Amino acid sequence: MNKTELMKTANEIRKGIVTAVHSAKSGHPGGSLSAADIYTYLFFEEMNIDPKDPKKADRDRFVLSKGHTAPGYYSTLANRGFFPVEDLTTLRKVGSYLQGHPDMKHIPGVDMSSGSLGQGISAAVGMAISAKLSGDDYRVYTLLGDGEIQEGQVWEASMLAAHRKLDNLVVIVDNNNLQIDGAITDVNSPYPIDKKFEAFNFHVINIDGHDFDAIAAAFKEARETKGQPTAIIAKTVKGKNVSFMENQASWHGAAPNDEQYATAMADLEKVGEALCQK
Repeated sequence: MNKTELMKTANEIRKGIVTAVHSAKSGHPGGSLSAADIYTYLFFEEMNIDPKDPKKADRDRFVLSKGHTAPGYYSTLANRGFFPVEDLTTLRKVGSYLQGHPDMKHIPGVDMSSGSLGQGISAAVGMAISAKLSGDDYRVYTLLGDGEIQEGQVWEASMLAAHRKLDNLVVIVDNNNLQIDGAITDVNSPYPIDKKFEAFNFHVINIDGHDFDAIAAAFKEARETKGQPTAIIAKTVKGKNVSFMENQASWHGAAPNDEQYATAMADLEKVGEALCQK
């Protein structure tokens, strides 16, 4: 995909996020929207995956450590062809396989169930160690929230990842600066995030998490880095491209009503129309 096609795909993923959360009348749109460009590049460009064979042995693995942003994950998987886009409207409904947190037993394309913050990166480290022990060349990617890295388990896992020289592991931090209770600087500041990962002996890359050129360059650099894991610190905007959600902590875990849904979809339609003129 070229850059414009990636931007169009990310916009469709954002529409799916808003639609799913509106239909469920609950969920986490803010952090799903901030990570949409990262999701798009990972699943449409970076990772070795096949929607027709979700469990193929040599596939790259992805663990959503900030599991509550499942709407972003589900919309990405649906748009990538793992299951019908129409199913996004069943999010969190009784009987739906699209639960509030990712479930590896029932959702095609999900490699690890997640939800309890801090634990996803530990699972990803385990997967990366497994690949090394087995001599497999698949890579492991995990997406963390910047509020999530207040969890001590994140740093225990990071210490082990560097100790084991897991150059097949890429940790992405969605640094939108907001968590459920407000700015991460006010709740419990994890800054400087890059210096912390450097202190744990990671190769660290700082990027604009909405710039596909920067995203592509970062993942290329991660592939070329040997002997240590990579951490990509992606500076993002919570609620990206939905006017009333941008940079608002109140949209961390709230669903739009019908009027707000219409406004959000109109915002995203405008983004789509502008991209079609490129």
